[in-house]
Amino acid sequence: MMAANELNAHAFLQSSPRGICKNILLLLGRFETKTGEKWLAFRNDGKYNAADYAKITSEQISRTRSLGEKSLGPSEQNQTIKSRRHFVVKILQGAMSGLAYMHHHDRLHQSLGPASVVLNTIIESDAPYLVSRVRDLAFSVDIRFSNLEEDPGRLAEGLWRRAFAAGAITPMEKRAFGIADDIYEAGLLFAYLAFVPFCEAGTMDSLSLQRLLESTFQLDVMATREYCLADDRLLEAVKFLDLSNGAGWDLLQAMLNPDFRKRPIAESVLNHRFLTAAVHSSKD
Repeated sequence: MMAANELNAHAFLQSSPRGICKNILLLLGRFETKTGEKWLAFRNDGKYNAADYAKITSEQISRTRSLGEKSLGPSEQNQTIKSRRHFVVKILQGAMSGLAYMHHHDRLHQSLGPASVVLNTIIESDAPYLVSRVRDLAFSVDIRFSNLEEDPGRLAEGLWRRAFAAGAITPMEKRAFGIADDIYEAGLLFAYLAFVPFCEAGTMDSLSLQRLLESTFQLDVMATREYCLADDRLLEAVKFLDLSNGAGWDLLQAMLNPDFRKRPIAESVLNHRFLTAAVHSSKD
């Protein structure tokens, strides 16, 4: 259960056909307490989220390395990395499928991050059964043109201020900006999952990674790669994004493009060669 600000999540989920998208947490209903608090009840589809998975996995890497690299043979190490790559790609595919569904139904998420993606398993060998689901919809934003032409509501004030600053004035431009803004957040989620589960605990966190991308390298992803390549602690993350001739870096650069007009839509992200070819590469 979770509190919902102005019942935004309820409005969206009730207006969408139930059960069509398996990658959005299923709403069971709503209720109000005697004190006037409004709550939504969702189906329990897993107690872990993507942040939990990344944290637990990085801690496992630290424990394994503290025992010495010889605790796992080369073949076992290779298989572990392949399983991890496959698992991470499946998390991303599920999250982007949920986001694509929301955008198709005129809704922005506006708070997408590692804690916003619920997993039904964090066991990497269970990847064939993994389903990742998007949650935390209380701050979602209605981007139907009829709403954009009127007062979009206080939850979107910051978004529309940023849209105006970026030159998005008309309802169509504001809608495009909002979708691109969600894609940017999804890009940061992608970066987080590409690094944290492949590094020892404490090597990288979401804020440090965001500062590295935004402040240090001004969203120049390939410059970021050169920096990471020089740090042995980040080598597995670099190798992961290097799959399919650098497809991961290519996708990350597209999602984090400083020009919102040049960012891909969610369906294009799902069809990118990194999220298709990389899965097969991880299984080899």
